[in-house]
Amino acid sequence: MNEGASIGTKGRTGLRPLALVTGASAGIGEAFARAYAAKGFDLALVARRADRLEALAAELAEAHGIEAFAIPADLSLFEAHKPVLDAVAARGRHVDVLVNNAGFGIAQGFTGVPWERQRDFLMTLVVTCCGLAYGVLPGMVERGRGGIVNVASLAGFSPGVKGNTLYPGAKSLMIKFSESLAAEYGPQGVMVTAICPGFTTTEFAAQAGIQEIMDQEHRALSQTAEQVVAIAIKANEKGRVVVVPGLHNKIAAVLLKRLPEPLVRAIIAAGSAKYFLED
Repeated sequence: MNEGASIGTKGRTGLRPLALVTGASAGIGEAFARAYAAKGFDLALVARRADRLEALAAELAEAHGIEAFAIPADLSLFEAHKPVLDAVAARGRHVDVLVNNAGFGIAQGFTGVPWERQRDFLMTLVVTCCGLAYGVLPGMVERGRGGIVNVASLAGFSPGVKGNTLYPGAKSLMIKFSESLAAEYGPQGVMVTAICPGFTTTEFAAQAGIQEIMDQEHRALSQTAEQVVAIAIKANEKGRVVVVPGLHNKIAAVLLKRLPEPLVRAIIAAGSAKYFLED
């Protein structure tokens, strides 16, 4: 990151920089919140579970002497980004770092769940992420500095398979979206990163309904949320755009890109079949 674009622990107004983290009540989002608090950032924590957000905000404020506040929100709703950003503005604050992390999985087939569930998936993982970025970018450009971390996935490099129908496409979009934002706004001091983890130890599997299956798997190459977040923050501060954490995931990403697509599709389909929940 250029010296002029760096985000220090004190801004020009004397306030600490503010990191807005979505999906902050658990998993990777909570790990981002803890990591930025340890770096001296104030926090705006966004998720649906108000009780968990409030508890985390109070804990981190006490531990690190920062300001941390909860913004309970359902990011699947139409224009969900607006009340979130309004809540930040109401406190006289602006967003210095945006972490688009909120998301979930749908292990059934496309028509195996109501359309509303698929729509909510797209709103949460794609539309609201783009809306939040759209809302914070003008201020970042005006100040000449800022950071956006979009939590993508190794699945963003893979072909679509049975189940989780929209997931690879949504994560691929976030990778391309990050690349475009970096090209457009990087020269103006805004660092944009798509972090693309593989298997990560979080509550994601339980929420997707496949925890029992995951528990039967030996995941020697899985990473913790804290490991993924440490790599993501360091990469964003250095201005790296697409980041795959972990050597094993890097190798997988290269193979996904370079092997013939029919072969990759067959391998991924065979490996992912166990995670498909019948309708």
